[in-house]
Amino acid sequence: MAAIEDILQVEQIETDIYRGGAFPSLLQRTFGGQVAGQSLMSATRTVSEEFDVHSLHGYFLRPGNPDRPAVFLVDRIRDGRSFVTRRVTGIQNGEAIFTMSASFHVRTDEGLEHQDRMPPVPQPGELNDRLDNLAEEEQVVFKEWRNFDLRIVPPEMLVTSPYFAAQQRVWFRYRHSLPEDTVFHVGTLAYMSDMTLLGSSRVPHPDAEAQTASLDHAMWFMRPFRVDEWLLYDQTSPSAGAGRALTQGRIFDLQGRLVAAVTQEGLARTGRALPADQHARTDR
Repeated sequence: MAAIEDILQVEQIETDIYRGGAFPSLLQRTFGGQVAGQSLMSATRTVSEEFDVHSLHGYFLRPGNPDRPAVFLVDRIRDGRSFVTRRVTGIQNGEAIFTMSASFHVRTDEGLEHQDRMPPVPQPGELNDRLDNLAEEEQVVFKEWRNFDLRIVPPEMLVTSPYFAAQQRVWFRYRHSLPEDTVFHVGTLAYMSDMTLLGSSRVPHPDAEAQTASLDHAMWFMRPFRVDEWLLYDQTSPSAGAGRALTQGRIFDLQGRLVAAVTQEGLARTGRALPADQHARTDR
């Protein structure tokens, strides 16, 4: 797997037009987090340094080809004193594969502050490194992400709520030290946020075979963080039906600060034969 520094390095090929690299992959389709991360980095390149991204909303329109680069077209929707808005379209072979709106907020604003508490959870050092003991069906996905340390909290160690239909918690971090640039850490978290989240919808259905793919993805960034330090991904799936599953995630740092929130809807289709490449794709 390529280093995240290379994955997120987009090349400017014309004003407001960028190109993301293609990288060898074990997956049959481009990982959604890669497309989202490259889109966000393209948008960020068109925004003044006094603004930080605070939200993004994206739609996965077509499967990407991991063997081909993608081109990202950035539209400058609005430049205000406090907020900046960009729209990005990712293109391969002349067709849109991803579209995203991103909003940036000037970092000098002040206001009300509160947050949810981080749920009780074992520390990452108490859990095994996932790469040390992979099940056969996990080999492709987790080896694709071998630069990321992902530690799913076992069900018997979860403190759950009876009011939630599906719950999952995952500690994750990038295994190697990364640059100080906060923009880079935000782009990396956008990449990482697509990992394991849709899998939370399968918690109540461990034996079901379903066709899965990310459909849309939204993120909100609240506080500074580093992705080469441990982050807790507290995941729920409040509803699944009609071949789709809604998933939500809150991301905390080791100090218990809520640094980001994610909502994603994904395909969760049963009753049809699975595509031949289904097991070579991530279930996110």
